[in-house]
Formats: sequence, C-alpha cells, structure tokens
Amino acid sequence: MARRKEAPMVRRRTKEIDALIAQMKAVSIEDQQQDSDSEDAPRAPFRFFDLPYELRLRVYEALLVFPKTLDLDPSNHRAVAPSLRLFYASHRMHDEASRVFYGRNAFRLFPIHGRYINAKYPLFARLPRKYRALITRLELRLGPGFTRPPKGWVVDSRLGLTAVTKAYKLKIFVEIDPASSDIFEGFRTGEKTFYTEYCVSLLRALLAQIPSVHEVELDAYPSVSKDSPLLKALLDEAKLNQKRIAWGPERGWDKIVDKDLVGILEKMGLGGIWS
Repeated sequence: MARRKEAPMVRRRTKEIDALIAQMKAVSIEDQQQDSDSEDAPRAPFRFFDLPYELRLRVYEALLVFPKTLDLDPSNHRAVAPSLRLFYASHRMHDEASRVFYGRNAFRLFPIHGRYINAKYPLFARLPRKYRALITRLELRLGPGFTRPPKGWVVDSRLGLTAVTKAYKLKIFVEIDPASSDIFEGFRTGEKTFYTEYCVSLLRALLAQIPSVHEVELDAYPSVSKDSPLLKALLDEAKLNQKRIAWGPERGWDKIVDKDLVGILEKMGLGGIWS
C-alpha cells in the first residue's frame, strides 16, 4: 500500500527533472546561437597606436631585436625578413620600428659567410643612408679569409660610413690569429705579421671614419689567447685612439683575476675578498 501512495510523488519529481533538463538544453542551444552570432559579427581592428609608446616599444623589441649580429646570410629570408613586414604597415609604424631594428641590433661590416665573403658590396654598403644613420652597434670579425683577405674588405666610400653618426660601439671578434703559432706556416700570406698589420689598418681606418665610436669591445675564440700578437696589436691601436676598452662575453676575460695577484692577497690574508 505504501508503494502505491509514493508513486504519484515519484512521477511528479520525474516530470520536474525532465522539465529542468529541457530548460537546460534550451539555454545551451540559445547560448550556442549567441556565440555563433558574435563570431559572425565583424570585429573592430585593434588600435595599436592607442597603446603607450613604452608598450609599443616592447612589442617592437620582441619582434625586431635578434641575438646574433646581422650580416649577409642565406637564412635571412627565414629568420629576419618576416619580421620586417612590419615596416609596410604604415609610415608611423615604419618610423618607430626602423629605429628599434637598426638602433638595437649589431651589424657586421664585412661578410663572413662562404657565399658572400667575396661579395663586392657587403650588407652595410647595401643599406640606405637613412638607415645607416640609425645604427649604434658595429662588428668586425677577423680570421675568415686570413690566407687571402677578400678584395671587398676595404674601408672606402662604398660603406657610406660618413652617415654613421650614432654608432658608439665597435665589436671586434678574433676567430684566428695566424701569427700566434707556427702551425699556420705555409697558410699565411706574405710575412708572419702581414695579417696582423692588415687587421690593424682596418681598425685604424674604421675609427678614423666613425668618430662617434667611443668603445671597442674585444673577444675571441678559445684558441686565441689574450696576449696573442693580433689581439695585442688591436688593443694598442684602440688605446692609441683613446677608445674605452671592453671585453666580450665569449671568453669572460673581464671576470678573470690574475693568479699571481690572488696568491699575494692570500698570503696577506685578504684572499676571501675574491670568494
């Protein structure tokens, strides 16, 4: 008898649940229709220039600043060219983006890739004058072609260095010093000191034509010691031109402490200052 009395109540609850499920389905269908309508509706373009300049600058830096030095390279069409499409968006974006691209990246003066090392016109010579005026960092990489220096490695009017008025740093990276070891005997061109004198003449000509450079950064591969003939000659030339000397990150020379000095300080009981 109890089961017969509970039956109507169970049926009512079942109907209520069914009605609730039907309502939920109806709401879900309505939401989906609203979502589809909102997707079909045209969206207003993002107003990039409404952002503060500081935020726009961060966007430019994320897209246009590269970790390696820019040079003539077969991979440029994949690694660099896509980011430069930003220049074509508008005149205003071109002006802002070009200042970041040319002002924040380092540009190599003479090419080192095998395909372009003998090119008559290096990357720097191919840049329009207005862009050369924005460049702040230059790099001179020495060692490639030491057996026969490329004919295009000449500091002349083709480079258009008179337009470079904002460059403050010249990075010099030495890959090989042919005068540092007899192992290069038979591979060198001319006398043992020929390549050293050749590189020093390049540096002298560059510093003469780019007076805005006040810092010379020196670095090298592990095979080149700090007291190698080429590195010492470059250092002397930079000092002669009263340039500030800095050491690059490859070797960490700026962090090296002379062992004799450490020994003396330890004997004096001051060795702990280096720990």
